[in-house]
Amino acid sequence: MPRRRNLTSAIALAATAALALSGCASGGGDAGGDDAPAGDDYGLIEAGTLTVCSDIPYAPFEFEDPSTETGYSGFDIDLLGAVAEKLDLTLAVQDVGFDALQSGTTLAAGQCDVGASAMTITDERKANLDFSDPYYDSLQSLLVRTDSGIESIDDLDGVTVGVQQGTTGEGYANENAEGAEIISFPSDGELWPALQAGNIDAILQDQPVNIEHEKADSTYKIVEEYDTDESYGWAFAKGERAELIEAINTALQELRDDGTYETIYDSYFTAE
Repeated sequence: MPRRRNLTSAIALAATAALALSGCASGGGDAGGDDAPAGDDYGLIEAGTLTVCSDIPYAPFEFEDPSTETGYSGFDIDLLGAVAEKLDLTLAVQDVGFDALQSGTTLAAGQCDVGASAMTITDERKANLDFSDPYYDSLQSLLVRTDSGIESIDDLDGVTVGVQQGTTGEGYANENAEGAEIISFPSDGELWPALQAGNIDAILQDQPVNIEHEKADSTYKIVEEYDTDESYGWAFAKGERAELIEAINTALQELRDDGTYETIYDSYFTAE
């Protein structure tokens, strides 16, 4: 991407030095000249478009929504859509596997500009990814059938517990669910049906996602929550997107300050 940006600058310089200087001085969202696409300074894979990779579905953070321009909605998607608007960019969304996304493989390959998939910021992930400022604090939780007899993590000895591969929920289950058989699934799209089909006895994963399942079917309930001091961040290819990260962090703070963040938050996380 830097090569594309340098080539564009060279062409502009050859046409007129004044326009080139104007383009270099302007920010991504306020590019002053017609020859400087919005966001060109950020090294986007497509000028003028913020391309987001996300593991879908993972409601309420990301889910299919044919009524929107991107085809997706959710807290991650809507909030990044507001960020993109602040930067005068169009939002595009790609559905990818979470494991490759959280490991840094997808972003290093240049498939997208940012990863937005309810991803907890961890030291392990920081070795391969850069992160935005935190935008959401989360808990882990245990979801079971109401008639399962399971009331806490201490009751999981000898039962099957579903987790999503590569997540902090998987790590928490492996460390704390003594005697349980831990079964990893690629995404919540497989986890939830497995619990409904009786193939697993419980799901241990992010609280907001389990709340969505609890709302959808009264046959299931959250029996325990775990304060793991987790915060979500948007992910970027390691060492490659400093300007973009700074711009997104600035836009996120502006959304907090002007009340937009709270409005989007309240639309997904209302009091029970």
